[in-house]
Amino acid sequence: MIKNDLFLRALKGETVDRPPVWMMRQAGRYLPEFMEIREKYDFFTRCRTPELASEITVQPIRRYGMDAAILFSDILVVPQAMNVEVEMKPNFGPYLPNPIRDKKSLDKVINPDVNEELGYVMDAIKVTKEKLNNDIPLIGFAGSPWTILCYMVQGQGSKNFDKAKEFCFTQPVLAHQLLMKITDTTIAYLKAKVKAGVNAVQIFDSWGGMLSPTDYQEFSWQYINRIIEALKDDAPVIAFGKGCWFALQEMAKSNASALGVDWTCSPRNARYLTGGNVTLQGNFDPSRLLSPPTEIKKMVIEMINNFGKDKYIVNLGHGILPNIPVENAKAFIDAVKEYKVE
Repeated sequence: MIKNDLFLRALKGETVDRPPVWMMRQAGRYLPEFMEIREKYDFFTRCRTPELASEITVQPIRRYGMDAAILFSDILVVPQAMNVEVEMKPNFGPYLPNPIRDKKSLDKVINPDVNEELGYVMDAIKVTKEKLNNDIPLIGFAGSPWTILCYMVQGQGSKNFDKAKEFCFTQPVLAHQLLMKITDTTIAYLKAKVKAGVNAVQIFDSWGGMLSPTDYQEFSWQYINRIIEALKDDAPVIAFGKGCWFALQEMAKSNASALGVDWTCSPRNARYLTGGNVTLQGNFDPSRLLSPPTEIKKMVIEMINNFGKDKYIVNLGHGILPNIPVENAKAFIDAVKEYKVE
C-alpha cells in the first residue's frame, strides 16, 4: 500500500484535510542536481537509461516532498517507437527531419510492440518504484494524439502548428488514420506503464488550445476519450488540455478521474463548467513562481480556497519554467502542505 495516498484519494473525490500537490515538469530543468546530470548526458540518453530517468524522477521528491512523483520521460518517445525519427536539438527543441505529410510517409508509421520499443520506460518505472518505496504514487504520462500529430506533421515546435492544421483540414482521411495509429500505440503504452507499476496516468494535450471548439472535438477530444475509456478500469486518468477551457464541459462527461486546468480559467469558472463533480488539477501560472515566496504562499492559499480543498489537486497551469528559483518552488509546495481550513 502507498503510505501517502492523498493524491489517489483526491482522484477518487474523497474528503481530505488538505489537497495533494505536485508540479508538472517537477523532475527537471529548474533543479541544480538535474543540471549536473544534464551536463553529462544528452536528452534521450537520460530518457532511455532507467537509472538516470529514475534518479531525475526522485530528485524533486527528496528536495520538496511532493505528494506524487511523475516519471521523467518525454511525449516524443512515442513517435520514436512508431518509426518516426526525433532529435532533441540544444537551444532549439524537438526536430523531426522526416515529417508526415502524405500517404507514403504515413505508411512508414508503425504500431510498435511497446514493451520492445519502449521497454526502457517500463524498466525506469520499476527502478523508480523501488526508490520511492511505496511512499507516494508514481504518475506515468503520454501526449495526446493531436499533440503528437502536431510534432509529427510540423516537424518541430511552432507558435501555430499551421502545417499540422493544414494536413488535418486538407487531408482529413490521412489525419484520422494517423491519429488512430497514435491512439492505439498510446493505449498500449499507457497500459504497459500501469502494468509496470505507475499508479495513475496523465494525458498532456499541450496544443489542444490551437484548435477551435468544433475542430477540438474532431481532431483531439474524441481520441483522448478513447484512451480514457481504454484505461479507466486499469488506473485513474487525468486529462489536461492547455488552453482548452472551452472543452471542460464536454470533458467532464468523460470517465477521466481528474481534469487539468490552466491559468487562463478561474477556479470558479472551471468548477462551473465541470458541474462541480469532477476532481480538478491546476492552475497556478508557472511565471507566478517568479514572485517573492511570501506572495507565492498567499496566492496558493487563495487558489485552494477558490477551488475548495476537496476534489482538487494543487499544480501549475503548465510545466515549471527553467528559471524558477528553488526556494520559490519550495514556497509553492510548503504552502499546500501547511494548508489549514479556515
